Amino acid sequence: MSISPSRGALVSVLVLSLAAPLGGVLPADARPERSAARSTPRQIDFEQWTTTRGLASGRLSGVRASNGLVRLGSPVGTRTYVDPHRGTRKTYAFGRWTSRWTAPGFALTELVPSWDATTPGDSWVQIAVRGRAPSGRRSSWDTIANWSREDPTMRRTSLGSQSDDLARVAVDTLVTHSASGLASWQLRVTLLRRKGTDAVPTLDMVGAMASRLPQVNRVRTSRPGVARGVVLNVPEYSQMTHRGHYPQFGNGGEAWCSPTSTSMVLGYYHGLPERSEYAWVRRSPDRFVDHAARMTYDYEYDGTGNWPFNTAYAATYVKSAFVTRLRSLREAERFTKARIPLVASIAFGRGELDGAPIGSSNGHLLVIAGFTRSGDVVVNDPAAASNRTVRRVYDRGQFENAWVPKSGGLVYVIRTKDRDLPERTLPHSW
Repeated sequence: MSISPSRGALVSVLVLSLAAPLGGVLPADARPERSAARSTPRQIDFEQWTTTRGLASGRLSGVRASNGLVRLGSPVGTRTYVDPHRGTRKTYAFGRWTSRWTAPGFALTELVPSWDATTPGDSWVQIAVRGRAPSGRRSSWDTIANWSREDPTMRRTSLGSQSDDLARVAVDTLVTHSASGLASWQLRVTLLRRKGTDAVPTLDMVGAMASRLPQVNRVRTSRPGVARGVVLNVPEYSQMTHRGHYPQFGNGGEAWCSPTSTSMVLGYYHGLPERSEYAWVRRSPDRFVDHAARMTYDYEYDGTGNWPFNTAYAATYVKSAFVTRLRSLREAERFTKARIPLVASIAFGRGELDGAPIGSSNGHLLVIAGFTRSGDVVVNDPAAASNRTVRRVYDRGQFENAWVPKSGGLVYVIRTKDRDLPERTLPHSW
C-alpha cells in the first residue's frame, strides 16, 4: 500500500492504501489496541457484479447493460463539474447504475469499493456508496472517487471525509462512526461524458469488500498450507531507483511502493503498458513504473497509494483487479497455488521484520511472490535499493503480524483470464 502525507486512512484496521513514507499511514482510529482474541472472528465479505445478468440486476438510469458491460446510453441529465485540481468548469451528460442493497451478514465497519471502467475522451465515472444501519436509518451518498484513467481532461480524485452522518470517507474507504456498524450497503456509479460529445464510458465490474475486524496487536502465526515451496516468477522492480521522479506525481522513491508493486504483478502477466503509452517519461529505469504512478495518482490525497485507483489501473490491462482482505497467510497461499501473486499492505516497527530493506514503515505495499518449503514468505519488496535486491524472504510470523493486524490483511487481487480464483468458501473474501 502506499500512503502519502495526506492520506489519512482507509479503515479502522486497515493500513491505508496511499502513499506516505513507503506507502501509508494508519489513521488514529485504525491502530490496534489490544492483544489477539482467539474468539473474535475476522468478518470479511466481498461482492461484485461482473456479468450482464449481474449488472442488469442494478437500477439502470440512462445506461444499458449488455455483453458484460454497463454503457452510457441516453443520458438522463447534465451537471456542471468544476475540477478542483485544474480549475476548469465543464458540463457533462450522465447516466447511473445503482446496485441492490447488499447485506454481508454482519455489521460492517469498513467498506472499500473496487471498479473496472473505461473512460474514452472527456469522460469519467463517479463511485459513491451509502449504508443502512441496523435500525434501518440510511446514510447519505458519500463519493469515494471521481475517476478517469487518463488525466489530461480531468484529475482523478478522492473527495475528503464527508463526515456528515453514519460514516466518513478515509481516502478510499467508508468507515462507520459507530461500532454498531452498518447492516447493508449500496453502490452507485455515475457515468459522465462531456456534453455535446459521443464518448461512451463503460463499467466492466464494480464491487466492494465489507469488513468488521478485531483491533488487535498480534495474531497467532498460521501453519504453512498448500503453497509450501511454490515461488512465482514475478519480475523485480525497485521504487527507489525512481527517487526524485515527477514531483507532481509523488516524487518517486518512498512514495511509489503501490504503483511499483502493481507494475511487478502486471509484468508477471506480461501485461505492462505499451512503450507508446509511457513515451512521455524521460530516460529512466523501468519507465512503466513512472507511468503507473501517474495513472494511479490521487490529486486530493496527493499520492499514488489509493488502493482502488491501483486496481482500476491494473484492470485496464488484465481481466480483473480488486481490493479485498484475507484472514491469514493460509488464504494467501491458495492464491499462490493458483499462480496469482498478491500485492499486500503491511506496517512494522523497528526490529519487527527481519531482512526488510527499511527499518520501519507506517504503511507499505509489496508483492507476495510465494513461500519457502518451511512456510516463510517470499516477497518482492520494492523498497530495496536496486532491482537485484528486491526479492526477499520474511519470517512467516513476523510478516503475518505486519500484515493482518495492521492493514486487516489487505491485498490487491490482479489476474488474467487464464488464472481462476481459488474456490470460495463462505463467508467469502473474493
